Amino acid sequence: MRNNIRVLRAMRKVTQEELASALGVTRQTIIAIENEKYNPSLELAFKITAYFKTSIEETFQYKP
Repeated sequence: MRNNIRVLRAMRKVTQEELASALGVTRQTIIAIENEKYNPSLELAFKITAYFKTSIEETFQYKP
C-alpha cells in the first residue's frame, strides 16, 4: 500500500518522532510505514488520517 505520510509530515513540519509519539507507536513503525515495508492496522490508519485531518484515500493508496 502506498502512502503520503512523508509528504504530509513535511508539509506540517512534523518529525517521525513527534508523529510516533502522538499516535502511540514507535518511530520505527513510522519509518516502516513510510517505506511501505509495513501496512498499518485499520485503527492506526484512522489515527494517522485523524492526526493529519485527511481522508483514508488522501493518505493511503492501494496497489495490488
